[in-house]
Amino acid sequence: MRSFIALAFASASCPALAALNIFACTPEWGSLAQELGGDKASVYTATTALQDPHRIEARPSLIARARGADLVVCTGAELEVGWLPQVLAQSGNEKIQAGRPGYFEAAGAVELIERPSRLDRSLGDVHAAGNPHLHLDPRNVSRVAKALAARMSALDAQDAQYFIGREQTFQGRWREATARWEHEAGPLKDMPLVTYHKDLSYLFAWLGLRNAGTLEPKPGLPPSTAHLAELLAALRRAPARAVVRSAYQDPRGADWLAKQAGLPSVMLPYTVGGSEGATDLFGLYDDTIARLLAVAR
Repeated sequence: MRSFIALAFASASCPALAALNIFACTPEWGSLAQELGGDKASVYTATTALQDPHRIEARPSLIARARGADLVVCTGAELEVGWLPQVLAQSGNEKIQAGRPGYFEAAGAVELIERPSRLDRSLGDVHAAGNPHLHLDPRNVSRVAKALAARMSALDAQDAQYFIGREQTFQGRWREATARWEHEAGPLKDMPLVTYHKDLSYLFAWLGLRNAGTLEPKPGLPPSTAHLAELLAALRRAPARAVVRSAYQDPRGADWLAKQAGLPSVMLPYTVGGSEGATDLFGLYDDTIARLLAVAR
């Protein structure tokens, strides 16, 4: 009897096992999956904000994590093409292969921008489906949240109402935050900024920022001395307000150009974890807009 009571007490005191084991490719989708999954999901994020999402090594630890996943949540649109297919193939997990219910691409829920008119390796690292850095427009995050909650509900029918309820709560908070961000960001409209890569294009389109130049001479190619000199000459003719880069990018080219042009060099978190303030999706946008407003003042 005592053994039975002890066993019952131990079972009651231990948390229930998560119903859904989620492998998220990048921090933004890991954060969103946790928002929707709550205590009914266990979320593992494969990369950090300080890693270039294009260039990740298919490490054995990632393969092991994918082997036990019920759902893979990634961006798609070729963002993870350099490493995810290898991870999926070597995981041996049929549930999460492309085309299966356990494989989810955020890009499938939104309309991508900057679709190239032609594909040519001489143009650099271009994505055939369009720009994959879609999470920096909150309207896209809302669309992805709806689609992801539906997929989670389909995979775990027992907890479907739980996921849908959390998605509805998230959407309400997200709508309020989006309206606040758009109001706060009013002074940023038409502000010219030099960027490093096209990873901020959705943010620029949403807020009406202007791109005054790109540090990469072609997508995926690091800044060259000749290209930086051309940018500097262009900035002397038509000044920008700042040089911005994402947390995972090498600061040297941005810092050099900013110093020579007499501009501030601004690091933006890009994704969850990219700065002390970007602890979740809400903090990512709060901190990004605050950093840009500091330049505008």
